[in-house]
Amino acid sequence: MAPSDPRGRRRRGDRSSAPTAVGWVTSSALALGLSLALPVRAADEAIATDRPDFVESSDTVGKGRFQLETSVAFERDRRGSASSRLRSTPTLLRWGVADTVELRLETDGALRARATVDGVTARESGFADSSLGLKWHVADGDEANGTPGMAWLFHVDAPSGSRAFKGQGWRPSVRLTAEWDLPKDLSVGVMGGFYQERGEADRRYVGGILAVTMGVPLTERWRGFVELAGQQLTTDRHGGRVVTFDAGFTWQWTPTLQLDSAVSRGVSRAAPDWSWTVGVSVKF
Repeated sequence: MAPSDPRGRRRRGDRSSAPTAVGWVTSSALALGLSLALPVRAADEAIATDRPDFVESSDTVGKGRFQLETSVAFERDRRGSASSRLRSTPTLLRWGVADTVELRLETDGALRARATVDGVTARESGFADSSLGLKWHVADGDEANGTPGMAWLFHVDAPSGSRAFKGQGWRPSVRLTAEWDLPKDLSVGVMGGFYQERGEADRRYVGGILAVTMGVPLTERWRGFVELAGQQLTTDRHGGRVVTFDAGFTWQWTPTLQLDSAVSRGVSRAAPDWSWTVGVSVKF
């Protein structure tokens, strides 16, 4: 959902991070240049993103349209004598194959992780797994009647990353997102779903997802949001509950270009203490 996560989608399982911001800066500059060079389309085709909040938008990009959403993200966590820092470059590619259906390719990108335990530091770098997905917009919202816009999202994570970050096998997930347009340009979004992962001895298990977000207008081009996100809801044996409180903003520079930033605070034991992201999204 735009103002949109740090999705989530992106945060289940292994926590990821990135080796350098150079690639992100380069791709962002290219996206900016292409966006400014493209003719502006009708207002009803303005960009609607799935970042920076966790709850996905119910909107699709539209038939024949392509959208790039990329960012750099940081995480920090401390537990007793152990601490960790993570950097990642979450990226989502969206291609509209119909007015209500889009194909999606998502990854946490290039990763760099540093962990210190009892004064001993270990570092890993590489690339995250990729996720193939589909979003199906099934209902338009109607503010007058109080009905939400709704969409189904179907994803499968592939074991395609570097050895240090690769997951076990193919891991499917399904989510349903709903968002209501409220008076005074407020909005509320809710997303729930399930995912399947593999744990010890390659045994499969199912976890849950549940999050709610509220969007608030700040100015004509600026929007803010606050959110409570249950990104990973499972037993301690399988990683525990990852619940965060998130807040951030978006700035719509042009109808097809958006900049954003968000910060998250972990409110459950299994969640990282802090995370922060800054990103750019462009629609072609």
